[in-house]
Amino acid sequence: MVSAAEQLAANLNFGALAKSEELKKRIWFTIGALLVYRVGTYIPLPGIDPAAWEQIFRSQAGGILGMFNMFSGGGINRMAIFALNIMPYISASIIIQLMTTVSPRLEALKKEGESGRKVMNQYTRYLTVVLATFQAYGIAIGLEGAGNAVTEPGWFFRISTTISLTGGTMFLMWLGEQITARGIGNGISLIIMAGIVAELPSAIAGMLELGRQGALSTALILVIILMSVVVIAFIVFMERAQRRLLIQYPKRQVGNRMFEGQSSHLPLKLNTAGVIPPIFASSLLLLPTTVASFNASGGGSGWLTTVTALLGHGQPLFLILYITLIIFFAFFYTAIVFNPTETADNLKKHGGFVPGIRPGERTAEYIDYVLTRITVVGAIYLAIVCLIPEILISYAAVPFYFGGTSLLIVVSVTMDTVAQVQGYLLAHQYEGLIKRSKLRGRQR
Repeated sequence: MVSAAEQLAANLNFGALAKSEELKKRIWFTIGALLVYRVGTYIPLPGIDPAAWEQIFRSQAGGILGMFNMFSGGGINRMAIFALNIMPYISASIIIQLMTTVSPRLEALKKEGESGRKVMNQYTRYLTVVLATFQAYGIAIGLEGAGNAVTEPGWFFRISTTISLTGGTMFLMWLGEQITARGIGNGISLIIMAGIVAELPSAIAGMLELGRQGALSTALILVIILMSVVVIAFIVFMERAQRRLLIQYPKRQVGNRMFEGQSSHLPLKLNTAGVIPPIFASSLLLLPTTVASFNASGGGSGWLTTVTALLGHGQPLFLILYITLIIFFAFFYTAIVFNPTETADNLKKHGGFVPGIRPGERTAEYIDYVLTRITVVGAIYLAIVCLIPEILISYAAVPFYFGGTSLLIVVSVTMDTVAQVQGYLLAHQYEGLIKRSKLRGRQR
């Protein structure tokens, strides 16, 4: 027998969008905010010679600069005020989350609920300013050493560049928070996805041009297209996969009536961490190499050049660190967003239990055991999706936008955003049903 909720979900369609004023406002706000972000990626830094920088960028586009340019939505290629994008904020979030495991003060704030979360967000903002300032100053120094990219080198250029890039990052951080609060989806993830999607047509055109010139064979282009389709289908399948734990509720008596025990399911996603592990891993790998890559482009030497060479795409150290960080953050972020003890306590309060498992601590241990096992599979899935295209990018000169990380971000963020839209439409239809039932009751 189909429940009312299932029937309502089956009949859900986007035609109801026209009747949901709040949802339309949220969608238009999100689109407007993303357009503002895209405009910012075309505003160049003052004091940069575009032609000279374009030549320098092309010589380095196959390395870490190309990856950084992908996450910045083409901001590095144009050396725009949003060149740093939102990556310093992500790095700051990683550091703060890691500090909660070693700092009693931050751990206590995390347990305080909404008030503690606000304080931790404020710490994250402060750290974002520090990291963005450091990276922006390093970019300014690197640009001065990168041939004739800077028209008038000096302290004025360094200060103006540092302020512009840091201000751009802080503005994007604020814009992402506004999208999350007043729009649809996660603002930070949407900003990253918007940059990737916006540059995707030019990446496709570039790949076809390489094929026309003979740099890429027709067979390889077909393999890339087929691989992209297979990877997208695999991501959709794995992101929707879940382990459902049976939850049983005992019989209960209300007045003189006895109600039969009910059963439900506790869904545990195979990839609870979502798209966060690849983003975190990429962010941490970009952080130490930002200054190094610019120094290397200007003919620098020493340990900075060595770091750039070792962390280049396709290099063993880069691949090992990338996979290690993805697996680590898959487990780390899952532990942050899902608390088995809290879930077990909530089940116990409402009388629910897993058949064959004692409520309370034993249930928490069982949930943690199941979650750990499926997270192993989820971490391996993320590693495979992100690793295979990275190797192809390194050895076949394929654009970064066809990499596993970019495809994972685009597909996952799109699925989450569509799910939120469907949630709003479902809530709107429920409100309509309630209003109609009340109206019928009054008419009777």
